[in-house]
Amino acid sequence: MAPATDAEIEAARLRLTRRNQLKLDFLRQATNPHTHAAGQAGHVVDPAIQRFLAMRSTQVEHFRATPRTSMLGFLLIALPIGAYGYLLKRDKENQEDMYRTGQVAYKDRPYKFV
Repeated sequence: MAPATDAEIEAARLRLTRRNQLKLDFLRQATNPHTHAAGQAGHVVDPAIQRFLAMRSTQVEHFRATPRTSMLGFLLIALPIGAYGYLLKRDKENQEDMYRTGQVAYKDRPYKFV
């Protein structure tokens, strides 16, 4: 691995100091005893998280069907369900055919009554 340059070291140091400042600010806001009077009870409202939650809750309203999303929906949802259903139907028909033609004795069958 190549040694870090001075600019990379400085950027890492700035990220570390910013992260520590954000941690201290969060702890200061979460443990502020005066927020209980406002009804927040130690909850810190983060604008970025609020934007993310708002985006997630209105995602359906902003969705536009395109050929790509339709194809992905078909390939990832409809096709696997249909293929699994076909495999189950084929196996059940083969099993039933083996039972009806006498290839499997009654004593060897699973789920028998006696």
